Amino acid sequence: MKKTEGAYYTGCYRNLFKEFGYAESEINAKVEKTWNALFYGDEETRIYFPVGDDAGYILDTGYLDVRTEGMSYGMMFCVQMDKKEEFDRIWTWAKRYMEIKEGRHAGYFAWSLNPDGTRRSQGPAPDGEEFFAMALFFASHRWGDGPEPYDYSRQARELLRICVHKGEDGSEGRPIWDPETKLIRFVPDVDFTDPSYHLPHFYELFSLWASPEDSIFWAGAAKASREYLKKACHPVTGLAPEYANYDGTPNHYNGHGDFFSDSYRVAGNIALDYAWFQADDWAREEANRIQAFFGERGLTPPYLKYRIDGTPLGEEAFHPVGLLAMNAMASLAADGPHVKAFIDAFWQAPLCTGRRCYYDNCLYLFSLLALSGRYRIWKP
Repeated sequence: MKKTEGAYYTGCYRNLFKEFGYAESEINAKVEKTWNALFYGDEETRIYFPVGDDAGYILDTGYLDVRTEGMSYGMMFCVQMDKKEEFDRIWTWAKRYMEIKEGRHAGYFAWSLNPDGTRRSQGPAPDGEEFFAMALFFASHRWGDGPEPYDYSRQARELLRICVHKGEDGSEGRPIWDPETKLIRFVPDVDFTDPSYHLPHFYELFSLWASPEDSIFWAGAAKASREYLKKACHPVTGLAPEYANYDGTPNHYNGHGDFFSDSYRVAGNIALDYAWFQADDWAREEANRIQAFFGERGLTPPYLKYRIDGTPLGEEAFHPVGLLAMNAMASLAADGPHVKAFIDAFWQAPLCTGRRCYYDNCLYLFSLLALSGRYRIWKP
């Protein structure tokens, strides 16, 4: 029987900071301060840049490009923080410059652009598409639909239709979700995946809000991704590779088969799925494994790159603040002895500053929203 204790059913979102003794006024102030730093702060921390009267972009400050990952993350931050102007500006920029109009990837969004809107890539990175769609549904439910392109729910449904049905009419191109396994591809033209792309809590909601004819597909995708993550995450350490095959084994394409930057998101994704739906107790066991692994090696940076069995590879983590943030976010599901220590360590950690901090600070804000009970499902 499906559980009904998650926030989707109860409407209750845990504020773990408050549960562990932090004052609500301090929590709210920290969330607002972090938002302001990332969107309107100094050059060491800001990642959002308005353009003209109606647009804006999120900059990857390490690579100095604009990515669908960051743009869709920015939209999710905005809808959770009730920042409609910034949301619409980011979506306007994405539609104007990133949306692919022709060719085998028509309907998707080019994943990497220069800040002037010229493209570095002509193809998508599917984590952008799924976050765009979810943020758009939430925007529709929180603010209501407007004129195109701010008819958020229609935009989300059309994007997801393409993600599932691309190429079925005989045109060129492939769907983002593999039709046979219902697993999200790393990019449409390959047959392997990225465990951190798997967001079953989003797919549950897509099954309710996307095109009715795709409801069964999305419910199946949620189930498939939950089962897939059990295969991809190591049964002892809990670590997942950056890229993996459909059977869950690491895929070492371009050196991405170990626990490194993309992998950090898996703990937070699994914990948020548990917080929203509590579909499977495995999520709690997995969160405990992750926290035990890092709890035994020191809660705070520096961290290392690891094989998924825990063998250290000598290289330091590129994004230690982001990794700490996701390990702390695992507390939404964990019930082991390290929960409070991770909550405290994350609370005390400052935002990352400097050129390579875009990714760290995006994960930082996601964790901050989630652990304060402000990463919510916005229903119609």
